[in-house]
Amino acid sequence: MTVNYPILTTITFFPLVGVAVILMINKEKVNVIRWTAAITAAINLVLSIPLYFAFNGKSASMQFVETHKWIPALGASYHVGIDGISLFLVLLTTFLTVLSIMASWSIEKRVKEYMISFLLLEVAMIGVFCALDMLLFYLFWEAMLVPMFLLIGVWGGPRRIYAAVKFFLYTMAGSVLMLAAIITLYYHHFQISHKLTFDLLSLMSTPITGKLSLFLFLAFALAFAIKVPMFPFHTWLPDAHVEAPTAGSVILAGVLLKMGTYGFVRFCMPFFPFAVSKFAPIFLSLAVIGIIYGALVAMVQDDIKKLVAYSSVSHLGTCMLGIFALNAQSVAGGMMQMINHGLSTGALFLLVGMIYDRRHTRLIKEYGGIAKVMPIYATFFMIATFSSIGLPGLNGFIGEFLALLGAFQTYPFFAILGATATVFSACYMLWLYKRVFFHEVTVSANKKLKDLNLREIAIMVMIVIPMFWIGLYPKPLLSKMEPSINLFIAQAKAAQVRKVAHEEKLPKALQVALKGEISEKGEM
Repeated sequence: MTVNYPILTTITFFPLVGVAVILMINKEKVNVIRWTAAITAAINLVLSIPLYFAFNGKSASMQFVETHKWIPALGASYHVGIDGISLFLVLLTTFLTVLSIMASWSIEKRVKEYMISFLLLEVAMIGVFCALDMLLFYLFWEAMLVPMFLLIGVWGGPRRIYAAVKFFLYTMAGSVLMLAAIITLYYHHFQISHKLTFDLLSLMSTPITGKLSLFLFLAFALAFAIKVPMFPFHTWLPDAHVEAPTAGSVILAGVLLKMGTYGFVRFCMPFFPFAVSKFAPIFLSLAVIGIIYGALVAMVQDDIKKLVAYSSVSHLGTCMLGIFALNAQSVAGGMMQMINHGLSTGALFLLVGMIYDRRHTRLIKEYGGIAKVMPIYATFFMIATFSSIGLPGLNGFIGEFLALLGAFQTYPFFAILGATATVFSACYMLWLYKRVFFHEVTVSANKKLKDLNLREIAIMVMIVIPMFWIGLYPKPLLSKMEPSINLFIAQAKAAQVRKVAHEEKLPKALQVALKGEISEKGEM
């Protein structure tokens, strides 16, 4: 299958068509606005599907590349493209946006503004994963903040202003450092090549060593660590999740957090391999601490949504463990876990929102015996629970298993500690399920609860299908990721080999042999 039109630009900016249509609709026509937004997101999902079938899974190079002049005086261009690393993040974004908008029927105030904010958020999220120009990437990164801030601050819970401001300040703090690093990279490249450019691939080819490499790595790493979020930069996440509307929590967990892990893979690791080799033990330690800490804190929560929020801290720690272990299996596991977390945690937030719309409480003690009055709901919650804890046969198992298996090859101590997440997640998720769904119905309000309606069933069926598909047959995803992952690892190892050869002054013949061995594995 071939694509002969600018597909990435189409997917990125098509939601603006929906925004334009919604702007012309009277705000009183709430259902028309809802369906316009849902249809726009659904069309964009359909438009993104050819990416998978037209993508060359044997190539590690950027595909569907588009380049146009933007600000020639600064060397900035509209340069977009995707590889096996960003492919599925784009598809995950278009997929979860549809489900999120369909789950937003409970929003009754300012529906027009809500749907416009959501479609604008989709534009920014897709742009982040497609941008190959650093200035363009930063523009999309910052543009994402505004609609997400509004979703939390306007349509959130009682403490929505506090949560929105906290989210904004944390992310902006990291963004300032990232902007400083981008500008430094820009001028460093100019000093060497005498060319002004923000092009990602051109900047990546510029050698960066010494203290400058360490400074730039830390600047980027802090921005991305806040977005993941890694321990100890995680404190904004539970507040944002709890106060955000249901759809906001789904997108926050499913896509926005992945921008942090994606940033490490796209920028920190390829740009600064020397710094990565130096700081890897620190980041592996923080990842493991996040895994254990997030699980333990989740275990003592009395709010269902807050429990799921802290579970995200634990699951994203597994992603970071896999990425920083730096071998083919661990990185593949980390990437798979990014996708799987978006599905399983997204499903859990959707389900929490559905029960909240009926009872207007998320306290675990307010439930019990729900399976007797809502059997369909209980079934979907059980599937999402098993997916979250990594039950074999569901998507969660694939990512965790590969990440831990790969990490064990290079950092067995960290892998063993990280494996405790499997036990902890089973404890807090199964205990949650027991308290909410089993035993007798003791609260009278729960006896009158209505089971899922057709719209809610359709939403859950759509998200459950890929859970089983990935769990039973992950090859279609792994095969398209593999070349990009291998190139990413080969670049890092090549840089480390050159560093060792330089520092230890190995014989020239041996240095040539080492470089040749790496080149055969795909070094650019």
